[in-house]
Amino acid sequence: MADKILITIGRELGSGGREIGRRLAKDLDIPFYDKEIINEAARKSGFAQEVLEKNDEKPTNSFLFALAMGVNSYGTVFQKPLALELYLAQFNTMRKLAEDGSGIFIGRCADYVLSEMPGLFTVFVHADMDFRIKNTAERHGISEKEAEGMCLRSDKDRAAYYDYYSNHEWGDGRYYDLVINTSRVGIDKAVEMIKLGV
Repeated sequence: MADKILITIGRELGSGGREIGRRLAKDLDIPFYDKEIINEAARKSGFAQEVLEKNDEKPTNSFLFALAMGVNSYGTVFQKPLALELYLAQFNTMRKLAEDGSGIFIGRCADYVLSEMPGLFTVFVHADMDFRIKNTAERHGISEKEAEGMCLRSDKDRAAYYDYYSNHEWGDGRYYDLVINTSRVGIDKAVEMIKLGV
């Protein structure tokens, strides 16, 4: 096992990725970063936590791509768009946390943000839709129909966010060290598989 352990977990809603991350953090005795990234980014950036939460892993519109470099078509420099500022706040927070020590990082393009860090192990967790719907309905206390809509919206948002801010495609197995289908292997085995990889 490496001196510093950095594990990133990209995940589909309802696949158990967050639970896997929490269990790994406990088993390996290292910090767990999910909403904690937002809290820390808010504290260090000066953005209100509510603003970061509202925009968390949400896609941006294509117009922002043209603005991302901070100049318009006339070459005039202007302030970075809010979505980019919020992403950079989380980016800088994750980099600093990873530089300071080991950790489990959930979502937010963490595998891309930390790609040059030594000791990094990247994971993508997915599951069959029926499995995801059941888990999401139970976790949020909603109907299975509502849960299905929630899963589909989440997939769309997360894919758009990831594809926009990285040069990879969300969920594409070529960009992860390990891809796990929890509807096939279960949460317990998924945790053990990741521990074998680090």
